[in-house]
Amino acid sequence: MAYGAASQKQSYLGGVAMALLQPPVVVAPASDDVVARLDEDLRAAVRRDGIDPQREVAAVRRLATGLVRDHDERSLTGMVAPVADPDALVAELVARVAGFGPLQPFLEDPTVEEVWINSPDRVFVARHGRHELTNLVLTEAQVAELVERMLKSTGRRIDLSRPFVDAMLPAGHRLHVVLQGISRGFSAVNIRKFVVRATRLDELVQLGTLTPHAARFLEASVRAGLNILVTGGTQAGKTTMLNCLAAAIPGGERVVSAEEVFEIRFPHPDWVAMQTRQEGLEGTGEVRLRDLVKESLRMRPSRLIVGEVRSEECLDLLLALNAGLPGMCTLHANSAREALTKACTLPLLAGENISARFVVPTVAASVDLVVHVALDPHGARRVSEIVAVPGRMEGDVIETEPVFDWCEGALRRGIGLPPRLEQFERLGIDVVGLLQDRKSTRLN
Repeated sequence: MAYGAASQKQSYLGGVAMALLQPPVVVAPASDDVVARLDEDLRAAVRRDGIDPQREVAAVRRLATGLVRDHDERSLTGMVAPVADPDALVAELVARVAGFGPLQPFLEDPTVEEVWINSPDRVFVARHGRHELTNLVLTEAQVAELVERMLKSTGRRIDLSRPFVDAMLPAGHRLHVVLQGISRGFSAVNIRKFVVRATRLDELVQLGTLTPHAARFLEASVRAGLNILVTGGTQAGKTTMLNCLAAAIPGGERVVSAEEVFEIRFPHPDWVAMQTRQEGLEGTGEVRLRDLVKESLRMRPSRLIVGEVRSEECLDLLLALNAGLPGMCTLHANSAREALTKACTLPLLAGENISARFVVPTVAASVDLVVHVALDPHGARRVSEIVAVPGRMEGDVIETEPVFDWCEGALRRGIGLPPRLEQFERLGIDVVGLLQDRKSTRLN
């Protein structure tokens, strides 16, 4: 239906009258223009004061609070638009300048374990071992700016000649990026948060990952200097288990660790941590994990810890363990048996002169225990088996003995005994009696 000029005027006057009768309008959140201007002012203040925004977040927050307060006072005069929630505006400004923008709320959420971007409109998070699609929608420019900002704090780079990068963010989160062209459509970004849920074996017991019986045995094994291989799938809790095992190392021993990016964290008074380095723009300066394992042997270690064994560095680790240096590492595998098979295969990547005839007996003589952790269908992380490697072989197959295994929903005592009983005896530990204690063997 068409309206004439008179009807339009009547409608307009009626609308004005209705508007006057409405309750006062609630002040809307800060407009994009206000946020953009304050963002620019905050960045200028950060540059003026010489602040490192990602390492001096408190200083950035003080500046942001002052700017928002000044803006709020000016809004009383009508010079600028008021904001409904100054605290929320301060948080957004800090996230833009000192944090990682739209991703910052997920990084600050203690329930979020991992964040990944498949495409700008498909941002996922993982909670309690399960993943979910968020309602966050980014732009390609935002993703590129976030990646650049993250890498700026790590000293690592990504470009067409090196389309992958592994780095550690200031808060301890692990960043992995695959550049567009290698990943189809968009760059793939993955942030694995450093979520501290346990730092000692008894805390794993409280989480239901381990039984008290098994925890006491593992702590005794670490003190006795057994070589331990922690295995499992992605996100099964291998690094957390390794950290808890390392926390049981006696304080009088010297520990040297080597990893691709810093993930190992445990309290110890005499510990040197090293990480790899990618090559520079000239194609030189790369430091591989294998180099770190070799160099660690020159640092008078009492214990050697390797964050994760993926390739030929497994040979150097085996040689160190076989020389009497106690150590621990993690390895991706589906079971303890498959982990030993993989440990026999990876050293073959070191060169054609390395044969299985040498590697298999070395693995059998070097690895003492395999601790396998798994993620169950409900997202809970459990130790599913602890296997002893007595050092015997049958043909090319390494013999194993189950010290603890998963049976009927519980981690139960098996029939096996750990090797090197004399090392327990030297410390006055009755490991046979400890293993006969069957109290509290069911997981919560």
